[in-house]
Amino acid sequence: MEVLFYILLILLLAKVFGELFERAGFPSILGELLAGIVLGIFLIHQVTEVITFLAEMGAIFLLFTAGYKEVHLRDLRSSSKKAAIASFSQVFVAFFAGFILGLYFQFSTLASIFMGVAFSPTSIGVVVRTLIDMDYLSSKPGSMMLTSAIFDDIIGIFLLSVVVTMATYEHFPSTLQILSILLKIVAFVAIMIVFRLWFFPGLFGYVHKMHVKESIFAFVIMVALFSAYLAELFGLHAVIGAFIGGVMISDISHAKIEDVQSKVTGVAYGIFVPVFFAYIGLSVNVVTLQTVGMFSLAVVFLALAGKLIGGFAGGRLIGFDNYDSLIFGLGVMPRAGVELVLISIGKELGIIGDDVFSAIVLMVAVSIFVSPVLLKMVIQSKERMKSINT
Repeated sequence: MEVLFYILLILLLAKVFGELFERAGFPSILGELLAGIVLGIFLIHQVTEVITFLAEMGAIFLLFTAGYKEVHLRDLRSSSKKAAIASFSQVFVAFFAGFILGLYFQFSTLASIFMGVAFSPTSIGVVVRTLIDMDYLSSKPGSMMLTSAIFDDIIGIFLLSVVVTMATYEHFPSTLQILSILLKIVAFVAIMIVFRLWFFPGLFGYVHKMHVKESIFAFVIMVALFSAYLAELFGLHAVIGAFIGGVMISDISHAKIEDVQSKVTGVAYGIFVPVFFAYIGLSVNVVTLQTVGMFSLAVVFLALAGKLIGGFAGGRLIGFDNYDSLIFGLGVMPRAGVELVLISIGKELGIIGDDVFSAIVLMVAVSIFVSPVLLKMVIQSKERMKSINT
């Protein structure tokens, strides 16, 4: 019964600390991470299997909800080439920065590639509030950030699927093994597309007519679990399947009723996701954080600089001026949910150790603090320049 008390404490502290950070103008994820760190120091010295399972469910529902609520297939189809160019530019530079950092510190090729993958995602949600507060969300760089963040997650999930499968070979795979990895990914996505085109619409059309309470909500949850399970059958990670499953029902009207979306979000962010972020905090080696060395500083600097430089270059490539390019670069700097899912998988597979894990958690925290502040400063500077020139 002790584990029930631990779960109660995790949810309580995650919500209380999350509220404190929200009131201070920062995302609640910082409070949830802090809750885990505090509990790890003072009470929970060994994570139980139940907490680990709930955390894994949190990772699955975090990625499923991202695909289900935030990715719109119609929008992706109609997205301009500019969004793709800007996305690939900042992802490439960030990946390269992480990969080079790994090689410099004499990591294995696999661990270095993983560092690059961990540097790649973006959490646009961190800066959305700043953009809304400054009436900048509908601006050219603001709308580009939203589209780019979706591309980032898709690219990051693809890269993660390759790295996870590579980890099963415990060495850099041969050409035949790389082809096998790609075939597994293609086969899984193809099956999910078949379900999307010929099964899910009819299924949810029928479920919509069912009299049993919460039928649509239940079947949306089933899609999350089914796609996660199917991905594991293909040798991929469950979170990859969950994300793709969410995307596949993101534009099915009967599956995306507002009330159902609210319930899915409630289950995810009310229970599982806070446990996942607290679990990340519990997994942080506090001793490593106390002795922040050159490696941790290099992770923070290169991860942020990679996104900023890549984002600025991407902005210039698609025709933004220097100010808008800088705003775009700052907007894609923050990391949060997907980043933490990636490193938890890397640690679980033994690709990275406590030092790398803790350094990336520190980088996530710094990016969440720094990005909105810098973004606000640059937008205000641009507005001042505009008013002077007019």
